[in-house]
Parts: sequence; C-alpha cells; structure tokens
Amino acid sequence: MKNDNQNIPALMKSIGENAKAALRTLATAPTETKNKALIVAAESLRRRQNDIISENALDMAAGEEKGLTAALLDRLALNEDRIEGMAKGLEDVAALADPVGTITEEWDRPNGLVIQRKRVPLGVIGIIYESRPNVTADAAALCLKAGNAAILRGGSESFHSSRAIMESLKEGLLTAGLPEHCVQLVPTTDRAAVGEMLTMADTIDVIVPRGGKSLIERVTADSKVPLFKHLEGICHSYINRDANPEMARDIVINAKMRRTGICGSTETVLIDRDIADTMLPSILEGLMDAGCEVRGDDVVQRLDDRVIAATDEDWETEYLDSIVSIRAVDDVVEAIDHIELHGSNHTDAIITDNAETAEVFLNGVDSAIVMLNASTQYADGGEFGMGAEIGISTGKLHARGPVGVEQLTSCKYVVRGTGQCRP
Repeated sequence: MKNDNQNIPALMKSIGENAKAALRTLATAPTETKNKALIVAAESLRRRQNDIISENALDMAAGEEKGLTAALLDRLALNEDRIEGMAKGLEDVAALADPVGTITEEWDRPNGLVIQRKRVPLGVIGIIYESRPNVTADAAALCLKAGNAAILRGGSESFHSSRAIMESLKEGLLTAGLPEHCVQLVPTTDRAAVGEMLTMADTIDVIVPRGGKSLIERVTADSKVPLFKHLEGICHSYINRDANPEMARDIVINAKMRRTGICGSTETVLIDRDIADTMLPSILEGLMDAGCEVRGDDVVQRLDDRVIAATDEDWETEYLDSIVSIRAVDDVVEAIDHIELHGSNHTDAIITDNAETAEVFLNGVDSAIVMLNASTQYADGGEFGMGAEIGISTGKLHARGPVGVEQLTSCKYVVRGTGQCRP
C-alpha cells in the first residue's frame, strides 16, 4: 500500500515512460491481438474469482472500519455475479468494431491530392477513480481496444481488489504478446501519486477523473493534462402533468432505488404542481416502502408527514444513497430552469405522454444525456450498446455523454499525392 519512503516522482516518471513505450506497439496492434488480450483476461477473471473475492473482502473490511456508507460499500463489493459482469464486459468490448484505422471521410482535391480522415488512438490515458473496482477492468478494456495505453489510479478503498483484477489483465496482455505496460495500475495509495499524474503532460495525453466532487474539483484545478470531466450525477426525473401515473411511479422508484450509488441515479424529482396531490402520494409510498428518505418542499411535505423539509443544499446534492429530494414546479419551463440552476449536466429525464412538451424538455435541457419516459439508471455505456464506458463526460469538448471505444480515439489526416508542389 502506501510507502512513505517511496520516491513518488520517480515512480510515476517510470510508469509514464513505460506507458509511452508500450503505446508504440499497442497503437498499431492488429484487432485480433487486442481482442485476444481481452478474451484471455475475461477467462482469467472467471478462473481467479475466488482470489478476487478474497482480496475484495480485505477492502470491504477496511471500508466498514472506516465507516463507509452502505451505498459506498455497495459500489466497492464484488461477488460472483459482479465478476462475471466484468468478464462479460471485457468480451463485449472485444466484440465491438475496432475504431482504430477507420477512414471516416475521404475526398479528392482539384490538384489531385487525395485526403483521408482516419481514426487513431488518443495516446496514454490516465484514469483516476475512487471506490468501484470494476472500473479497473472497464477502463483498461476500453483503452486497450482503442489502442491507448492506460495508467490506472484507483482509490485506496479498492486497492486490493484492483490489484487482483490487474493480474488477470496482465495475463491477457502477455498471452496476446502485447507489452505488459499497456495497462498499469499505480502501486501505491499515496495521494502524492495523483498530484504527480496531473503534471505528466509529457507522457499522459488525457486524464479521466471518476469520483466525487472533491476529486473532480482538485483535478480540474491542478491538472496540466487535458481532461474528460466526469462530474457529479445530480440527475433529475421530471413528472409532467400529462404523464401516465403508473409509468411515472415505476420509473421514479427505479431511477432512484435500483442502485443508489451510481452516477445515473435520480437525486431530485420534479413534478407539476397541479398533479402533485393526485400523482405523488403513491410515488412517496413506493419510495418510502423501498427504504428511501424523502426531502421535499412545502407541497410535498403536506402530502406525507414523513417527508423532511428540503434545504437549498438538497437541490445540489448527489446523495449516492437512499435519499431523494422532491419539488413541485409550475410547468416544463420551470423544471428546465431548476435543472439549469441546480443540475450537473449529466442525465435528466421527463415523464410525459405529451409529445410537444417532451420536445421542449429534450431540446431545452443542456445535459449530456436527456431521456423521455425512461429511468435515468440507463445512463450507462453498456445500456447504450457501446460496451462498457470509461465515464459519462459532462464537458462539451471532444466527447460528451458515455465515453466508449470510439470516443477514446482522435483523428489524423492522411494526404496522398503524386508529386504536387504548392504554387
């Protein structure tokens, strides 16, 4: 784990140089070679699942001792089903089309030059993430398929789990004949390693931070390396007056309670004021029966004496827990205004049978993902048919929304001539 005597700058410099060297091989590796590495790694995860679960138990025990919330412990926990999910995720990425080398456009110039736009890897990608050990496998798989070397810096909470998963990834790389440094896990929990990564612009081409608000703020403030920002998931479900009541109830309960610790979980429910009395009671009952604490405005509090008064802070909180805030609004315009003021540009949904109102919402909400009549829990690359995703980018440059294999490539222009000289 942490080694106070370790020379962190030297360690990270070595990791960066090794990644850059491995990239030279990986960037031009055949699709079949990359796929073999992923498939072998998946088989290794299944074969080594008992070892992985044993290492995860160490992380879980430490997390409980540190007082992690139930939601964070859920994010951290691994079992046979979740390991199978990781293995299947690697195989799903292997099955995706390889974007590297794809000619996205080609045209001829009057002077005879032939110009092509071609997809190429981004380079070396640094991923900084917190408690979810499955990110180790997901991020490595996506980077590998897109021809990028990866430097993974997982959270201290998942240190043992990530190391165990890394052994399977390494087995896949070596079996396929790829350099083992194509994917590296930073071997220390010392936070100085994160600070060092943020300065490594000479060896890291882009950093993807995945975690809570404090991590994102630190990385944004300190990084000298370009970022794919994965901000908080302050996601909203808005129930419009023309919503189907049964659909609205089912969607809201699923959007909040299916898995409360993921970034696509709904944190705030908005509902038109004139239907609150008729439509909201059954939703409140369903949420509370599922163990959810509800914090609401005056309208919501009047409907159930178990509702806690919401504060201004609640509208801007990513709970990642069995807590939801609910507010009444006048109409779709006020709902959009609330989301613009308090949201995080991640994922927001409207529930309505009114097609015109739906379009106002879908066009008016400036988020990476907007949904109609669907649970925000679908904010996931796998559910979009993109395989696993490295995160949901809430920025607007290069990639936005789920960052999958294609989003981890850039382009270059290939110009072919027959001796042309510019006059």
